[in-house]
Amino acid sequence: MKHVIALDVGGTTIKAALVAPDHTLLYETRRPTGRERGPDAVVDGILGLAAELRAVGEERYGQGAVAAGVAVPGIVDTASGTAVYAANLGWRDVPLRDVLAERLGGIPVAVGHDVRTGGLAEGRIGAGRGADRFLFVPLGTGIAGAIGIDGRIEAGAHGNAGEIGHVAVRTGPDAPLCGCGGRGCLETLASASAVSRAWAEASGDPAADAAGCARAVEAGDERARAVWQRAVDALADGLVVAVSLLDPGTLIIGGGLAEAGGTLFAPLRAAVAERVTFRKLPLIVPAALGDAAGCLGAGLLAWDLLAVPTDTTDDTTEVSAR
Repeated sequence: MKHVIALDVGGTTIKAALVAPDHTLLYETRRPTGRERGPDAVVDGILGLAAELRAVGEERYGQGAVAAGVAVPGIVDTASGTAVYAANLGWRDVPLRDVLAERLGGIPVAVGHDVRTGGLAEGRIGAGRGADRFLFVPLGTGIAGAIGIDGRIEAGAHGNAGEIGHVAVRTGPDAPLCGCGGRGCLETLASASAVSRAWAEASGDPAADAAGCARAVEAGDERARAVWQRAVDALADGLVVAVSLLDPGTLIIGGGLAEAGGTLFAPLRAAVAERVTFRKLPLIVPAALGDAAGCLGAGLLAWDLLAVPTDTTDDTTEVSAR
């Protein structure tokens, strides 16, 4: 069976898979990223895992992978296949495409940005399937975004399209300082880490987190409701900016906060509707692929290199998202 290698490199874990043309994950594994051992060790770990996947494919299917795709965080030059900068991995100008291709015997290799790669998967085979224009926004440690147009992801002139997390939704000296150097950025107010910080302060429990805040909201805790609503209002303000500029038909919300389900989506839909005065409201839906989105997107990047049409007619979401 023809297959490709897919790698999703995160700050703590590398998720890896062999992916069939119909998006089935034929084989899956995970390894620690090992960033505490330094940037070179992270690259060595990626190369070693890719070689391991190639061997698995040869053993199981009688042939090696025909291409590979890798999704990485930070700033990515997709044209050259270079991981330009990733603060959490200590990377600068890593020629990832070239070193992976050499390790894998010269097969084609695609390198993509982690969020945009996940957005590609959600758009083609996940929650955005069939939408001609969508915005994928994962709410995790930070907030980023992927702009989907007709089955592809817009990178922008400098590779930074979709950075909704750094839209300023609050102003003034009291607006929280962001790691980017700005104040009042969306991710300082509506990311999972921002909610965790706010709930820890409000509850007096240093170990409190966003998931606990969501549970407290469901239990009727007024302090939690206040923290949650502030985050929802900030998120709605940021999303309405995107709606005004991009006019997406669908907003796909993923990441840790989306796991709160209706506790997030009911007030968020109401807050966005309140702010959209004359435009048609987009659908606001949860992401469908979970933490498999990165690997599935990396697989799509790999198949795209070969110009091999992949099957998007069958309902593969449940199989692929396992």
